[in-house]
Amino acid sequence: MKFKQLLFLSLFSTVLFASDYNYNLKPEKIAENTYVFIGKKEFFNIRNGGDISNTAFIDTKEGVIVIDTGSSAKYGEQMIKAIRTITSKPIITVINTHHHPDHFLGNSAFKDSQILATKYTKDDIANNGDLYISNLMNLTYKWMEGTEVKAPTKELDELKNKYIKLGKHKLKVIYLDGHTNSDIALYDEYTKTLFASDLIFYNRIAATPHANIKNWISALEDLRQVDFKVLVPGHGPISTQKEPFDQVKRYLIYLDETLKNAAEQGLSVFEILQLPKPVEFVNLAMIEDEFERSVINLYPQYENALME
Repeated sequence: MKFKQLLFLSLFSTVLFASDYNYNLKPEKIAENTYVFIGKKEFFNIRNGGDISNTAFIDTKEGVIVIDTGSSAKYGEQMIKAIRTITSKPIITVINTHHHPDHFLGNSAFKDSQILATKYTKDDIANNGDLYISNLMNLTYKWMEGTEVKAPTKELDELKNKYIKLGKHKLKVIYLDGHTNSDIALYDEYTKTLFASDLIFYNRIAATPHANIKNWISALEDLRQVDFKVLVPGHGPISTQKEPFDQVKRYLIYLDETLKNAAEQGLSVFEILQLPKPVEFVNLAMIEDEFERSVINLYPQYENALME
């Protein structure tokens, strides 16, 4: 009887927690005119409503630039309300850094803004957006109510000079890949803020469902050369140091070597998951879940490589 009561109270508290569907977004100022919303170092679930990635905005003289829009229409709407606590200027430009759902599903809240992304990202959102919504509905339930696909309205590839400029802020668009087939980072030359998106997971294990590890490591080496003062990862805390680049690179090298050696030894997925992990990664957020997902998603490629 007591167990049933505890189970009921647990389920009731979960529903109660989610019933207000409030992300409690609070802008954190990280540089002049520059603010971020820090996501949780978790996977999608009914408690966080998909608030797992970092989003940002820049309040320029000419209007607001938004970098990524979160994982639902509710997130996008609440993001706009939070922006309005800082500025009443129009939100002119929204940028989607890549096609993963926690970075673009808030687009529909930005009805009067141009939305920019690479052609690959734009096409993937248009073609697969409904599937992303369906998947997140299963994971976050009613947080997704009202969320509709809104694909980017303009391709970043069309930018002749690879810059987005509003007021004093001049954002260099850095075209890379590795986390996905098309990742962009943004570097504000005025404040020296580098928005690295999901090429950087800091103090949280990297997600790799669409990763090319070799290209990702190369992208990290390119980004590491940027003369930044503030680094905004796609996931994890803000940094002023280059350690986040090194941390992600070390993990990707470990993951690559582990899967390569496992394939050579003929190990099964289950056997790989039982292998001890390096001490430096054991205490990072999501180590067990993301490592398992990586093994399941990537290991067949390593097995096939041995047969070629």
